[in-house]
Amino acid sequence: MELVNVENVQKKLDQLANKDVYIHLETTNGAYAAHKDESFFSSGAYIRNALVRYEYGKITGNGPFRVGLKMEIGWIYAEGITHFEVDEFDRLLLAGHDYEGKLAVALQISPTPFNI
Repeated sequence: MELVNVENVQKKLDQLANKDVYIHLETTNGAYAAHKDESFFSSGAYIRNALVRYEYGKITGNGPFRVGLKMEIGWIYAEGITHFEVDEFDRLLLAGHDYEGKLAVALQISPTPFNI
């Protein structure tokens, strides 16, 4: 993955708009490391292979970035995006890493289902 290039991410969001796509969205504030400190409150969210169609997508901010997908009756968004990649399967992979390099948020958009 490389640091976000706003122009490249926006171009890919535009290409995937108004098509059926599969979404992977994941957040964590350290849930994988919570066992090290019992007083630490961990939280997270995870959804994989949600089939959606968004009208338009937008990347905003000065970094870390927010990416929003406007659907007919709602929104999907991820905040804290720092890195991106378009892989060999034409998937837009977005990730946000904290100051220690740990994954905090992931938003992935694919024209085909993700392997489970």
